Amino acid sequence: MAFLPPWACILAGCFSVSLAEASNLSALYPPLWKESPRQFSDYRVENGKYVIDPWVYPERMGMYKILLNQTARYFEKFAPENEQNILWGLPLQHGWQYSTGRLADPSQRTDCGYESGDHMCISVDSWWADINYFLSVLPFLAAVDSGIMGISSDQVMILPPPKDQTKFCLTAATCQSSFPRTMRKWNAFYQHMQLPSSSFEDLMKYLWAAHTSTLEDHDERFDDRFKYYSTAEAYFGRSWIVDVGYIAASLFPTTLIRAHEFGKVLPPRMLVNGDKAPYISDFTELQNNVLFGLNLLRELDDATGSWSLTIWKILMKTQDARKLLLELLEEVLKNHNPTYLGND
Repeated sequence: MAFLPPWACILAGCFSVSLAEASNLSALYPPLWKESPRQFSDYRVENGKYVIDPWVYPERMGMYKILLNQTARYFEKFAPENEQNILWGLPLQHGWQYSTGRLADPSQRTDCGYESGDHMCISVDSWWADINYFLSVLPFLAAVDSGIMGISSDQVMILPPPKDQTKFCLTAATCQSSFPRTMRKWNAFYQHMQLPSSSFEDLMKYLWAAHTSTLEDHDERFDDRFKYYSTAEAYFGRSWIVDVGYIAASLFPTTLIRAHEFGKVLPPRMLVNGDKAPYISDFTELQNNVLFGLNLLRELDDATGSWSLTIWKILMKTQDARKLLLELLEEVLKNHNPTYLGND
């Protein structure tokens, strides 16, 4: 472990996950997973097309659920019950956004997303919701376009948001036209996934390449939304975009158990002015340390002009280094998290 730079430990809370088997995997599913559509016929049909409103939480989650179901057969060689499907990270991240209030209208001009109002609504004014749109619609439409979903692209209709419609692509064709590089990477992931010879390691490389490309396309696209947020939340959002690059370089395996553990160490609510990690009173010690680390990592990246990321990518090139990092970080989680799944 001596060859890893000291700041690698900044990532400790983020990467630490359990390798233990959960006795009931369904308990790890994101909020309202059971209530979300599991097949295309669960959506309404209009003029022979399945109509999906990604601005309603269960309907966007349903896109993930169908994607997980349709890709399950390609991951059964790694583990039973679809636990090793690396697409789990997407719906679990979306579920964390929902449960922490990050999909609600941050301007508070409407009741969209609030428990006392339209709590299933996803606000187009939410920075988190807008970024997540492309991490749901793009992989979904790419999967349809690749042929693994059992329907053709012209059988799906994605509804636009109530405003800023020109900022969002709605079909496979318009998404490919607007974001050709990213759509090619999602398609490459699905094509490689279907190969009998595909390895778990290679699938992670393809997935993270598509994921980071998606974020790069929209890095500053919705920065105007930050005016509705506290300084602390806006800073965390910007830090998150930077931090994902480091997570991706380590090829973090976004399987069900690992991604579930990941979500437990992230901020459990929206940050407000006055929140300063690691001294937020209603956060656990680990949540405080993780938030502090994520923000510190962004500061390091800014200070070095992203040279720190370049160095990190070099260190993470070998499988042995990535394995060693995960072992180190799991040990950190065991020592700091009483609900760690691997504890007796």
